[in-house]
Amino acid sequence: MIQSQFRRRLSLQFLCLVILMGTPIGSMLFAGNVVAEESENASEEVNSLEIGGRLPEFALKDFRGKVTNSDETSGKPVVVFFFGVECPLVRLYASRLKELDDKFSNQDIQWIGINSNQHDSLKEIEHFIKETGTEFTLLKDPGNTIADAFGATRTPEVFLFDADHKLRYRGAIDDQYTYGQQRAKVGDTYLADAIAANKNGTELATPTTPAVGCIIGRKMEADQTSPVTYSNQISRIIQGHCLSCHRPGEIAPFSLTDYDEVVGWAEMIQEVVDDRRMPPWHADPKHGTFKNDVSLSPKQVSHIKQWVAAGAPEGDKADLPQPIKFTEGWQIGEPDVIIAMTKTPFKVPATGVIDYKHFEVDPGFTEDKWISAAELRIGNRAVVHHIIVATKGRRRASKKVRNKQGDVPSEWLTATAPGSPPLQLPEGYAKFIPAGSKLIFQMHYTPNGTPQTDISSVGFKFADPATVKRAVGTREIIEQDFRIPAGADNHKVTASYRFRKDSLVLSMFPHMHMRGKSFRYLAEYPDGKSEILLDVPSFDFNWQNGYLFKEPKRMPAGTRIVCTAHFDNSKGNFSNPNPNRTVRWGDQTWDEMMIGYFDMAVEN
Repeated sequence: MIQSQFRRRLSLQFLCLVILMGTPIGSMLFAGNVVAEESENASEEVNSLEIGGRLPEFALKDFRGKVTNSDETSGKPVVVFFFGVECPLVRLYASRLKELDDKFSNQDIQWIGINSNQHDSLKEIEHFIKETGTEFTLLKDPGNTIADAFGATRTPEVFLFDADHKLRYRGAIDDQYTYGQQRAKVGDTYLADAIAANKNGTELATPTTPAVGCIIGRKMEADQTSPVTYSNQISRIIQGHCLSCHRPGEIAPFSLTDYDEVVGWAEMIQEVVDDRRMPPWHADPKHGTFKNDVSLSPKQVSHIKQWVAAGAPEGDKADLPQPIKFTEGWQIGEPDVIIAMTKTPFKVPATGVIDYKHFEVDPGFTEDKWISAAELRIGNRAVVHHIIVATKGRRRASKKVRNKQGDVPSEWLTATAPGSPPLQLPEGYAKFIPAGSKLIFQMHYTPNGTPQTDISSVGFKFADPATVKRAVGTREIIEQDFRIPAGADNHKVTASYRFRKDSLVLSMFPHMHMRGKSFRYLAEYPDGKSEILLDVPSFDFNWQNGYLFKEPKRMPAGTRIVCTAHFDNSKGNFSNPNPNRTVRWGDQTWDEMMIGYFDMAVEN
């Protein structure tokens, strides 16, 4: 059990969700063959089924080949929901639909799922059924003919028909989830309200809501004369900006490793690029030059738009670039030591909010260690959001070590968050672990709808102490004494740090929670000049990027870094856990933090 004093210090210093010196990068329904014919042109205008409209006729197969047709639902209310096997929001809502089925089991409702994605194979659908344990009737719509008849655009999107097969409601299931954000609990229960109103024979105040989710991957008619093709420009954009996460075994919910997969996500790719949700990079380009900048150039954005507008043509396969050879196993090479967080797997429940878990491990270091590289290996990527590893039990270092450390001793060793690579320090730089130290694994788990287990571990590579010229430490510019008023949409909090010695700043990583809105680092130099080092105008809790200078930034003694954060505690903040309460400092995401982390080394 971690002592309360140390646990508090861990929370103060180590809650940033990015790896130090690292580069951050970005159920339910199934079915099979369908009797319906494929549409020839996905660009044809899709009709929108109006309230009061009739249930479109269909005869579709499930993954076993069994046909279900619309006539079989005669005399019963019907809920039709469109799904994709890899859509994150579909997976989040899988258990919700099962809950609704159980809640309204006495109404003899027919639940039918339809998959209209061109890129979802029968094997993927079958696997998804087995993985989620769904018992709904799940059908495949090849060529998106039935999706067109419904006017369905996204997954998940639901349609409620009464016993006479007239449409009573269409849209979202409820208001808990949206793109990259979620509420702590459901507010508006759209589908449940519609089912209850249908049972009672009352009119719905809101019979339609916007569907939120992944764009259905319709068949597209490609313009083969387009100068922009997948094989030429788009595959290179995917390689350089997407595959670090969007490949098997990595953090992204689906892969983008070949044309057949990418073309199904074409319109969704354009949307997330237009909205700047992907690639996940949030620094204002007017300030700072960072070696881990993953943002797209205007030319690349233009190519994506041209490609989608042309129907996403594949082009000549001879134009494809050579495949990237990603490192398998340990990216830092074989570690000198591998340490697991625990011997017994931690059990992650299917749902709910899990407090940060802390595991204490004795690595058995009887001598001081210098760490040149460290890599966290996530045991179960489906439920691990981030890991932080720190030391506990620090004793006073020797004079020789203190000379290398300057004023930057640090208990933080390494961390990993979505898309982050391992810690690999430049030659002559290292992190220090005193002999006799314990390691603390801070684990942040996010349930995914099914019970899971996890054992994660860390690997270290040691540096020869004689070769270490500079010790790397992590400092925090921190303010804990703040109160964010209820309803405030732009509350300002500041904190500062002054360098006592000439120093080198290697990277920066701002940290806030769900109400975080913006974050800025400003350097005030001794000569009176000032400079914005980093400006994050739209902070995103899900992608708390680290920002690595292309060259270490020199901070003369006396320089002050001022961090300015703004918080949105209003109803307009979708992720706000409770806009009606005053918010203070706290460990959990429904509280707040204001920390400007940075990696540094003393220059001389």
